[in-house]
Amino acid sequence: MSSTVTRTQEERRVLAGTLVGTTIEWYDFFIFAQLTATLLAPLFLAPLGASNPGLAQILSFAMIGISFFFRPLGAIVAGHLGDRYGRKRILVLTLILMGAATALIGVLPTYASIGIAAPILLVLLRIIQGFSAGGEWGGAALMAVEHAPTNRRGYFGAYPQIGVPIGMILATGLLYILRVAMSPEAFETWGWRIPFLLSVVLILVGYMIRRAVEESPVFKQLALRKAAEHTPLRELMAKNAKQVVQAALIFISNNAAGYLVIAFFISYTTAVLKMPVAPVLLATTIGSVGWLIFTLVGGWLSDLIGRRSTFVIGYALVFVWMIPMFMLVDSGNIVLYTVAIFVLTVGLGLSYGPQSAMYAEMFPAHVRYSGISIGYALGAILGGAFAATVAQILLESTGSSISIAIYIMALTVISVAAVLWVGETRGRNLHVEEVEGSSEDLKTSH
Repeated sequence: MSSTVTRTQEERRVLAGTLVGTTIEWYDFFIFAQLTATLLAPLFLAPLGASNPGLAQILSFAMIGISFFFRPLGAIVAGHLGDRYGRKRILVLTLILMGAATALIGVLPTYASIGIAAPILLVLLRIIQGFSAGGEWGGAALMAVEHAPTNRRGYFGAYPQIGVPIGMILATGLLYILRVAMSPEAFETWGWRIPFLLSVVLILVGYMIRRAVEESPVFKQLALRKAAEHTPLRELMAKNAKQVVQAALIFISNNAAGYLVIAFFISYTTAVLKMPVAPVLLATTIGSVGWLIFTLVGGWLSDLIGRRSTFVIGYALVFVWMIPMFMLVDSGNIVLYTVAIFVLTVGLGLSYGPQSAMYAEMFPAHVRYSGISIGYALGAILGGAFAATVAQILLESTGSSISIAIYIMALTVISVAAVLWVGETRGRNLHVEEVEGSSEDLKTSH
């Protein structure tokens, strides 16, 4: 009885530890993405914003994307260290690095104070954020899935995933409160710094929770058998490069569609459709609640019907909703906009909840951290990194939002094809016996 209670308590600590880190990571990213859509361009790209607002908006969205190019580097470094020295300590380091970069954005002088140095420093801090984010997700996903009972991996793996909508709820909710509570002049002068500075509190809480979490049992097995790979990246590329490509392609549609919600729609609805900012932020917060719920449902459902089927259902919803969604958004009606976003999050959640479990089941233990981190980071580059930028360019060149819908639909077809290419992974053995072979040789066992 006592061992069962101890195991349950440890499982709760693991779920809390993986959730808090990804929540903080995505809170940081969403604060930046949403302020980029409404404020940071005039503050950090002042001359260009005055002469060519459209180009300034495109470049400000590119600031979101540039950090994604450094995610693979962070994934390589963190994956290498995580496969050699353990998941836990790397997760603590990525958390601190992300928080420090975010807090520094909160004290960064603007273009009016230091000129061209302002956007350069902002890009540098975004690079640090991207580097740390590249290593964060893979470690959190593995800590959750490798601690999970075999028949609950999908549900456990959904916990680091719901850090995305929770981070978004915190970010959009806080921005909504600040915009309602402050005058526009006060918010644009100094109020926008508050969300960045508050990340320090979240980092301290996350650090204390993560320090209390036990190391992954799979890595403990690797350490006991001295099976940790000394050159995991070389081993990964030699035997599991195909799985890295598959992982990247699976993610691109979800990530691109997600970044429309995170960044593009806020700019589009306020700048083009002239909708007020505060109600749009509130609608986005409501949509994030749907994303949270259906991500958990997606993880749970994948334990019942399989990862592949859950992904396909989620992506089918994203595909068929794209054009109706943009028609509702283009109405300029805040209620219809809220409905459009909320329904999209159903498909986003179902195609995001199973991801941690499926990725972990695709790679052998000794290169798993490297494999899932690099696959995730590459998928983020191909999908979300410049989704807002591409959407803005399509809008400027075609004058129609339907072109953006078609772009996401095309990515969705690619992601579904990648899911079908991988096949079903539910129930595969995650333990050290895999070391002798690649994930190509894994057999399904329940």
